[in-house]
Amino acid sequence: MPPEAARLRRLTRLERVRALAKQDALRAAAEAEGHLAQLNALAERTARIAEDYRARRDCQTGADLQRLTGFVEGIAAIGTATTRDAVTARSLADQRQQDLARAERSRAAVEQRVSSEARALAQRGRTPALAPRKALGTGLEQ
Repeated sequence: MPPEAARLRRLTRLERVRALAKQDALRAAAEAEGHLAQLNALAERTARIAEDYRARRDCQTGADLQRLTGFVEGIAAIGTATTRDAVTARSLADQRQQDLARAERSRAAVEQRVSSEARALAQRGRTPALAPRKALGTGLEQ
């Protein structure tokens, strides 16, 4: 196999590897976005529950009021922790999106190299329509 064809095969393999890396990055980005969406929904729901319980006025005794206040504070703490987790998940999702963009650029660069190498190989294999004529005379005449 000529070295140019071997180079083209290596580049094609590299392109397939980069495409697989892009798929992995895409999967990781989708998982991170899904996790972020779940955490955002959970934070909203927790905040709604805390507000609903905070608005209740059906306590009969001070003990009922104390239990309700403790419960609402507990829910609010859970909501705060969930919001903090959502912020962390947002930065992770952003990082995964950057990884995906980097993987796509890398794959596209290799794809471009493959196509230019294939064009160059095809160009080398083609003989020009008007081949240069054989030089007349000797090498001393010029």
